[in-house]
Amino acid sequence: MTQSDTGTPAPSSRVSGIGRLLIAVYGVLALAATGRSFVQIVRAYDEAPLAYTLSALAAVVYIVATIALIKRSARWYRIAWITISFELLGVLVVGTLSLVDPALFQHATVWSVYGSGYVFIPLVLPLLGMWWLRRHPVALAEGRS
Repeated sequence: MTQSDTGTPAPSSRVSGIGRLLIAVYGVLALAATGRSFVQIVRAYDEAPLAYTLSALAAVVYIVATIALIKRSARWYRIAWITISFELLGVLVVGTLSLVDPALFQHATVWSVYGSGYVFIPLVLPLLGMWWLRRHPVALAEGRS
């Protein structure tokens, strides 16, 4: 940990080491989910509006989570927790529903079957994100920007 000009310890950055890899994976997943949902909505929205809307929602969640993990303020730290928690909830709910009632999701979403179409990364990623956030909290003294 380094010292700031005021002599107080500077907060550790979440954008280093494994944090960079985590952000990169979130970024790639954001691009993949955005591309997938765009194609699904443009080509066949009327065939599965729920599934394709959920794919678009997942894309937005991944985009915001990626940005929130990069930013260092207390506000973005809270946004990271909210988006990653929402992501985990979405993966668990949609994943379970896609197994229990496959008729709901005749067309796959990013979160269907716990993200099996993405090698289960959507299931594992929020757990890693939460672990990373817990290990790298933002000091409340950093302000509310």
